[in-house]
Amino acid sequence: MAMESLHTCTVQQPRAAINKLHMSFHFAAILSLLYYRISHLFHGDVPIFSWGLMTSAELLFTFIWVLTQAFRWRPVARTVNLENLPKDKMLPGLDVFICTADPAKEPVMEVMNTVLSAMALDYPPEKLAVYLSDDGGAALTLYAMKEACSFARSWLPFCRKYGIKTRSPEAYFSSLRDGAHLDWSEELKEEEEKIKAAYDLFKKNVEKLGAIEEYSARPDRPPHVELRVSGIMSNAPYLLVLDCDMYCNDPLSAKQAMCFHLDHEISSSLSYVQFPQIFYNVSKNDIYDGQARSAYKTKYQGMDGIRGSVCAGTGYYLKKKALYCRPNHEDEMPVEPERKFGSSNVFNASLKSLNGRQSRREEIISDATVEEAKSLATCTFEANTKWGKEIGYSYECLLESTFTGYLLHNKGWKSVYLYPKRPGFLGCTTIDMKDAMVQLMKWASGLVQVGLSKYSPLAYGISNMSILQSMCYAYFTFSHFFSIPCILYGIVPQLYFLKGVSLFPKVSNNWFAPFAVVYTSSLLQHLYEVLSTGGSILTWWNEQRIFMIKSVTACFFGCMDVLLKQIGVAKASFRLTNKAVDQEKLEKGKFDFQGATLFMIPLTLLVILNVVCFIFGVKGMISRGNYGEMFGQLLLSSHILALSYPILEGLVPKKGRKKQKNF
Repeated sequence: MAMESLHTCTVQQPRAAINKLHMSFHFAAILSLLYYRISHLFHGDVPIFSWGLMTSAELLFTFIWVLTQAFRWRPVARTVNLENLPKDKMLPGLDVFICTADPAKEPVMEVMNTVLSAMALDYPPEKLAVYLSDDGGAALTLYAMKEACSFARSWLPFCRKYGIKTRSPEAYFSSLRDGAHLDWSEELKEEEEKIKAAYDLFKKNVEKLGAIEEYSARPDRPPHVELRVSGIMSNAPYLLVLDCDMYCNDPLSAKQAMCFHLDHEISSSLSYVQFPQIFYNVSKNDIYDGQARSAYKTKYQGMDGIRGSVCAGTGYYLKKKALYCRPNHEDEMPVEPERKFGSSNVFNASLKSLNGRQSRREEIISDATVEEAKSLATCTFEANTKWGKEIGYSYECLLESTFTGYLLHNKGWKSVYLYPKRPGFLGCTTIDMKDAMVQLMKWASGLVQVGLSKYSPLAYGISNMSILQSMCYAYFTFSHFFSIPCILYGIVPQLYFLKGVSLFPKVSNNWFAPFAVVYTSSLLQHLYEVLSTGGSILTWWNEQRIFMIKSVTACFFGCMDVLLKQIGVAKASFRLTNKAVDQEKLEKGKFDFQGATLFMIPLTLLVILNVVCFIFGVKGMISRGNYGEMFGQLLLSSHILALSYPILEGLVPKKGRKKQKNF
């Protein structure tokens, strides 16, 4: 008897059809525009230097646009059928891996809430194990973990008894304070009061200890990823990876992931199931694009239609075998295990039993197991092995999870992307300009470095993956070069507008049409994507604005960071962004540039240049009367100034208040 389907995959046909129609229309306009530029450049009847810069910028725009079309080719949406999942006793083992580094930037109670929510997943307890790796080696984290385990003895039964869905204690009690109300029984209310009191005491004790310096992180412990310790303890075949601030919001997410991992049609080549990152602390207008709508509601769904989405680094359920071998090549793992995996006989033996078996509880706490785990956890253990090269997470890139996912796809593994109605995981994102810039610069630097390395998607990737999948990865690695044409478009036309020299066709000229079409078509395509994914016109405008700001700041510095590393001026480093939530900043609803001085220098200079060129350029245009020739540059300057309003607001103090230094 055939097994009933565990999931469904639906190609979003209307969206795909509209995308392909737009591609044809837009590409025709781009070709016309480039023909106009290049033909005039060769004829020599235009200012060569400025025309050459504009042509170069437009070629770069075109290159990145072409890469973007791969996401729009075959977007899919997936749903799961939990009712068809095997009974609990038939489910495989699951390990949860959570990593933290510094309690000063990653509040310990936030980390503990993530741990508790993972422990409370709706999954057989005997098949679930949770691991917390503290790269900072803080005594505070160890103390908090012991307290969390003690609190879990009452919290977990409470959640299961009353079917609580929000299983992060902080989130659960916060929702009550915010006015959420259900018609609960007196028994539940009494028990809840006891749980709340226990949680408040737990929180108070941890925060009190956190004020003592000797319990902080030790800087002589470099951050490093180990997975292998779980191999000699629970040895589950599947692994959930979570950021320390990304708690489990839906206890059913583990079973949702198993609807894919246990599906015989795809399981043999499936490496991981990726959930979107959803954040609870973004402002109402999301002015920093903290929810990354474009990634999680369009690009990831597009990649899912062509063998799988990129690995986001958190909120994904991974098959451990994928880290050790290619699909359907499990027999390769036991070959020369010492050379590949190291000298631990216990760990090497565990590789043969990645079939759902879990160790007995006595084995986990035995002295021999603890000593073996200590050996496995040392960085020196992997010397002269293949860890970080051919097996485990790759060390070639600071964005180790994303890069490892890329390598898995190159080896033939697939992945799936699930965007459920109730977010599987909720976390906090950066809520000010400084932290947003630091985070994006780290991502840009790491991805650009991959794009320029031997692992480039347009060389290494295209030889192992489909062209469309390679284009998607190429977009992530090369899109940060968008900063270069953005800067050129923010300088060259404005300077020549000031001089009264036209760089675009006269508005009455037929060749003005391709420029107008490309400009309008780009805006409308973005607007369609925003509205079709539940956004608003305000969302569209905010994304336009923050994209421009990030492109000429963090993306530009990320590219420069790679260049400096290449010539030996800078060294690769691990930058930890601040995960502490400042509610006061969050509720302002305005850009906060405090502390982002370095990042804002190029943007501020561009804005000032555009203001000066606009004012005096308009004055010159009126005196010369060449409105038709200068209309293109006038429109471009107006658009840039409209997008730059938050920067202008920061430069010009409001009446009746002291000028605040934002830069």
